[in-house]
Amino acid sequence: MTTQFDTQLDSVANTDGFIAALDQSGGSTPKALAAYGIEADAWSTDSEMFDLVHAMRTRIMTSPGFTGARVVGAILFEQTMERQIDGLAAAEYLWTRKQIVPFVKTDVGLADEVDGVQLMKDNPGLGSLLERANAKGVFGTKMRSVVQSANPRGIEQLVAQQFAVGNQILNAGLMPIIEPEVNIHAADKQEAEELVLQAISRELDALGDRKVILKLTLPESPGHYASLVAHPNVVRVVALSGGYDLEESCSRLAQNAGTIASFSRVLTSEIRADQVQAEFDAAITATIEKIFEASIT
Repeated sequence: MTTQFDTQLDSVANTDGFIAALDQSGGSTPKALAAYGIEADAWSTDSEMFDLVHAMRTRIMTSPGFTGARVVGAILFEQTMERQIDGLAAAEYLWTRKQIVPFVKTDVGLADEVDGVQLMKDNPGLGSLLERANAKGVFGTKMRSVVQSANPRGIEQLVAQQFAVGNQILNAGLMPIIEPEVNIHAADKQEAEELVLQAISRELDALGDRKVILKLTLPESPGHYASLVAHPNVVRVVALSGGYDLEESCSRLAQNAGTIASFSRVLTSEIRADQVQAEFDAAITATIEKIFEASIT
């Protein structure tokens, strides 16, 4: 019997499109709202701030251009997972109404930099979150840590942490997106990317028959992660924009065959709170189309 997980796994692995990152947390939400045209004086409490960003995300997800025909998956913030979209739980809405596979962000932020990297902070609530995600029909998770420089010791520790937590997520029956981001402003970015490739390759070879999704910074050398795209333990390689603008992100993505987008800031770069609905829909649809085309090149 084919399960929903199997159907969603097939969709993520084989469908043309990209994964939308709608997972801004408390730290990044004010910037996301400011870019959308809502300044900090529009709210006085965190609750009001999260209501505003939920309204923005709802507007995106209910827009006619935001469908499984272009968007394979969507990464939700934990609070979004707990809320409703058009009368349905967010994950249920995405899958049943839009045929978009739901993911949830699981990390709780970055530790201070040590050995050129920022590991994920300890997350004692992860088990509870995974239980709730399973109950709500979420397919997978995403967790981010950041490489700031080409430090072999730090990168080895960072990638090992990602895969250790990834195995915990797999044990819970969910699909992890492993995200060892390399800072696009790192002076030795290309060297760091080589170390990241080597560390990920070693971890993948130790997975047995388990599979993961990888989310990586768009590399300096086109095709740098081609061996990961082809690796039997990788469902998909997706790319983060990392601070590149829409044009640069799509240009770099198109040079990396087999890699699809998982953009956040650039996905919402052309939408504004004061746009009438027709303008908003046209703007988000045009951006989705650009990202889609770059993802299938």
